[in-house]
Amino acid sequence: MRISISVAALAAALATSPALAQSNEIIVTATRAGGLSRDVLGVSSTVIGPGDLETRQTRAISDVLRDVPGASVSRAGGTGQLTQLRLRGAEANHTMVLIDGIEASDPFQGEFAFESLIADDVARLEVLRGPQSALYGAQAIGGVVSYTTLSGADAPGVRGRIEYGSFDTWNGAARAAGVVGALDYALSATAGTTSGAPTARGGARDLGADNQAAAAKGAYAFNDHLRLKAVARYSRVKGDVNGQDFNFPPGPTYGFVVDGDGAFKTENLYGLVRLEGEALEGRWSNALTVQGVSADRDNYEFGSRQAGDEGRRHKASYESTLTFKGDGLRQTLTGAVDFKHETYQNTGPFLSAAQALKREADNTGAVLDYELVAHDKLGFGLAVRRDWNELFDDSTTYRAQASYLFDTGARLHAAGGSGVTNPGYYELFGFNPAAFQGNPHLKPEKSEGWEAGAEQRFLDGQAWIDVTYFDATLTDEIATKFVGPSFIASPANLSTKSPRRGVELSGQAALGAQWRIAAAYTYLDAEQDGLEEVRRPPHIASFNVSWRSMGGRFGAALTVRYNGQAQDSNFTQAGPPRVALPSFTLVNLGADYRLTEKISLYGRIENLTDEKYEEVYTYASPGRAAFVGLKAGF
Repeated sequence: MRISISVAALAAALATSPALAQSNEIIVTATRAGGLSRDVLGVSSTVIGPGDLETRQTRAISDVLRDVPGASVSRAGGTGQLTQLRLRGAEANHTMVLIDGIEASDPFQGEFAFESLIADDVARLEVLRGPQSALYGAQAIGGVVSYTTLSGADAPGVRGRIEYGSFDTWNGAARAAGVVGALDYALSATAGTTSGAPTARGGARDLGADNQAAAAKGAYAFNDHLRLKAVARYSRVKGDVNGQDFNFPPGPTYGFVVDGDGAFKTENLYGLVRLEGEALEGRWSNALTVQGVSADRDNYEFGSRQAGDEGRRHKASYESTLTFKGDGLRQTLTGAVDFKHETYQNTGPFLSAAQALKREADNTGAVLDYELVAHDKLGFGLAVRRDWNELFDDSTTYRAQASYLFDTGARLHAAGGSGVTNPGYYELFGFNPAAFQGNPHLKPEKSEGWEAGAEQRFLDGQAWIDVTYFDATLTDEIATKFVGPSFIASPANLSTKSPRRGVELSGQAALGAQWRIAAAYTYLDAEQDGLEEVRRPPHIASFNVSWRSMGGRFGAALTVRYNGQAQDSNFTQAGPPRVALPSFTLVNLGADYRLTEKISLYGRIENLTDEKYEEVYTYASPGRAAFVGLKAGF
């Protein structure tokens, strides 16, 4: 493995690493039994809480994910444009995304559209890194991202915000939540609109976007041992989009992003109902969950609809957990069964008969998950899952993890496991016979990996630093091939292995009542066919510092995010098939002032230094932007 961590980057990360103690934070996604304390969890995890989202004035959840170790984010231009997350060098469709417990990826596209997720007023973000297919099945090779809106008990009252800024951008959020007798409820809505900025180099067309979401979340306690929970969520994104010039014969702009008249619209509907109950004085818990996703996408160009797709997912899960306690030991044994039915249909107007067919697939998974915690210092877990899939070979995945916390504040942790991701519908059957033909003979991608790390706490637990090494190998990776003489794109499984390895360095510190510091640095070595994987910089770093005045009336926050040089595909006529995307550093500065106990004025500047950069080759990103807003809470 080639490790070339610069002294400056390492020193900066070490100097700023210690931070807010998350020592006893419960990582909900860590088990199928309702979570595990970070103190005794061997798997690497990161929690970004409501306070962090508020302090950093987060509007796009994908932006704050840049502060997570091992995470690389790429966006094809500005707000509302295609946004992808890759964890530890895995592909964008290798991350399981949960929204209030709902598996949220688009069944047709095979991955979650992060451009659709704008921040609710109060929410919690949890990222579990490394293979988690043993708990969640296919699509969890890189890890799990869980986005959870707060309950009425956690954040009661009425609150909202409204802001305006550069590119004629408006953003707002409203929320009403509370507890009435046995009912816990939370109603929320978010909306944003922007006239946008050009994405073509030297282009004149501003790409606008509208983004709306509404959610309702409730829980009703029939008694101390029986609860019913429900979630409903709707999101809609409508925006302009440019295309690349692939006209033939090739002209001077061939392969470049150029101004066009394209647009897109996505609509997603999510729902969940969950019944929870306990018996044997709480030692035996059971849960039955039914959930669903409906995802529709339409693409427009030349004044008419050119393409579209529909994906549906219906999922039912049953979990049963036995808990045993005594002599400082806590053991849980969980059995779970997941049944998933998905349907996919390409609805574009220019299709072959095979591509226009409505397809469906069923998958049944059985999980056995054992967790041991001894004296709140030692943690050990082992999970095994078997999946029976209608389209692909059955698979077995596992995860083992362990952690030990010493009295000195040092903690050693390690984990290992395997994962699987099934080919997506468009990879199997294509979406446009003139541009992309499917391959129905594709096999699932498989991964196996491990990690080991050490953490040290300081200042009575108010600061910590962690260093973790990870190593994984992906086999049967699906890559797009361009086969002559037509050079139409088509996916295929690679015969070579794709290694992903690296080092994550992170930490947080709470310095008194006024200062909060968080930092992360990742070195990544990810390869495909012996070449560096595209859009995965070998070096990524972030630094966040916030300050609050005595009495709390005034606050300020600084965020610095560094993306090292990355490789990307080059479809133009100039240069080699791969090009280097230059490194860039984004600086955001925000502040707020409490006008009263209930009302605050805030503002921020994004890309303070007006950095010119591209995260996808030839897609220009917006420059400096300023925003001002008002928020209130009662």
